Formats: sequence, C-alpha cells, structure tokens
Amino acid sequence: MTGTVSRRDFLATAGLAAAATVTATLAPSRVFAQGTPIVLKYASSLPDSHPLNTRMRDAAAAIMKETNGRVDLQIYANAQMGGDTDMLSQVRAGGVDFIPLPGAILSTLVPVASIESVPFAFKNYDAVWAAMDGGLGQHVRAEAAKVGLIAMDRVWNNGFRQITSSTHPIKTPADLKGFKIRVLVSPLWTSMFKAFESAPTGISINETYSALQTKVVDGQENPLVVVQSARFYEVQKYCSMTGHIWNGFWMLASGKTWPKVPNDVQEIVARNINAAAMTQRQEVIRLNESLEPALTAKGVTFNKVDQQAFRSTLQQKGFYAEWKRKYGDTAWSLLEKYAGQLS
Repeated sequence: MTGTVSRRDFLATAGLAAAATVTATLAPSRVFAQGTPIVLKYASSLPDSHPLNTRMRDAAAAIMKETNGRVDLQIYANAQMGGDTDMLSQVRAGGVDFIPLPGAILSTLVPVASIESVPFAFKNYDAVWAAMDGGLGQHVRAEAAKVGLIAMDRVWNNGFRQITSSTHPIKTPADLKGFKIRVLVSPLWTSMFKAFESAPTGISINETYSALQTKVVDGQENPLVVVQSARFYEVQKYCSMTGHIWNGFWMLASGKTWPKVPNDVQEIVARNINAAAMTQRQEVIRLNESLEPALTAKGVTFNKVDQQAFRSTLQQKGFYAEWKRKYGDTAWSLLEKYAGQLS
C-alpha cells in the first residue's frame, strides 16, 4: 500500500463529503433533551397579519408561559423561509418544524389531501368540521405520515371560495361557459371549470390583479378575505356567492424533529396549536361574513346561486366519477359520509 490516493477515490470521497454537507444543512442534527431549552420554528408564506399567523403567535406565547420559558416557538411569516414548496422541502428535511399548507399544495406529495376541495361537496361549516375532525381528516393525516409529515389534529380555516367577474354575474352554470377565469394552479380546480366549459388559467396569486386589470382573465375565485386584501374589488364588478370550494390549511410538523421532542412538551405544544386553530376557524368565518357589506360599499354587486344546479352539472359531466377513480374508493366513501352522495 502507498500513501497516494487515486483520482477516482478522491472524487468519490469528495462527493460523499459534499452530500454529507448538504444533508447536514437541510436536516440539522437537533437534540431536544429533557429539561433543556427548545427552539421550534414555524414558517408561513401568508402575510404577517393573516389570522393564521396572529393566532400562531398567541399559541407561541401560551406555550412559552406554560413551559416556563423552556419552549420558544418562533414565527417566520411573509414567506421569510420561501414559498410553500420551499417550506415543504424544509419541513420534510427538518430545517423548519411547522408549516401551514393548503391541501391542494400538499397533494403534490399526498394526492388525497386535495379531497377537502372537491367542489360543492360541503354544504356548510358543520359538514366541513365533521369531516376534517373526523374520518376524512384522519385518513389524510395517515397518508401524510407516510411521507414524513405529521399533521396536527385541527385543520385551520381559509374559507369558502366565491367567484368574481368584471363582465357579468355568475348566476347559473351556463354563465360560466367561455368565461375566462384565473384559478389556483391545481388539476382539481382546472378540471372543475373545464366541466363548466369555462376557460380556466392557472395564475399565481401575486400576478392575479394584473391579469384581471389587463383582461387576460375576466374573473377569479377566492374567499372574500382575499378579494379584500388583494384589492380585487378595484378590477371586478360582480361577486357570486357560489361557495363552490372550501379549503383550509393543514398544520404540518416535521417527521424529522417532532418525534425527538419530549412527550410532555409535545402535549403542550400540540394542545395550544390545536386550540389556536379553533379560535382562528371562527375568526375567519366572522371576517368573511363581515366583508360583503364592506365590498358592496366599494361598488361590488353580490348575488346568490342555487348550488345544487352547479353540483348537478358536474354530476352529469362525469366530474365526480372521474375524481372518485383518482382518489380511490376508501377516501371517496369517507368524503361522501359527510358530503352526501356525489358520484
């Protein structure tokens, strides 16, 4: 044996070292020993003032008080840790401990997660919470655990989505024919509006105002709190209270770090986060309900719709049968337990 190292051996060793460095960066070694200070990181792409982030601050304060300062849950809002897909990678690697994620985005890893947003499934919030806190939510949590994500017991509220338009009110399914609408970049959303013979276009939320203003699209769909905060009322004349989709936020903990947290601390953290979710649910409901008169004062004309007419159109077009095949019989039967028969 000589002391020399071949070029092949050197490159192999260097490659392993580089890989180890990257792994250490993405998934830092963190030990949460009994009795030692614990720092946990929560990251969100939502604005600092969003009810989800304000209630998480309340939870962080309650956790610090209950643990006598031992646990510091740090809040990073306004996409300080990157966008949703960036944060998803970080929470899976263990660099971030908690993130809130809509089911539509979580579905890139956990396909069944978007089932919460099947259109016209939930008639009201009673049905939503029964499903999310019951068997359907448990099913999604079990699937998320398979990819290293631990979903907290309570789903947070985003709200029912409504359709706005600059051209005409949407009163019946026929009013959606040929309608150019901005949608979330999601196969479920696109599939729904294509079933109504609309012209859906996937556009990121930060580009939506410009797309509406320049008539790239004539309308969009979101909870009223987004219509208000994004100032869509400046470029939209009508709002149809379709309530076509409800969606929320799954509070996801890292499978890399959460299991290392001592059991007594896990109980305190989870209990306070879940309690904050219950407060936030009602806050978002009240906020969305208060915005109709506020937006009317800004010149938006509101109308209600017969939801069953829209649901029947989707049934006739085979939309529900198609998505039942995609989600599978088990998940679909759980959805219909709370929503009633769809397919």
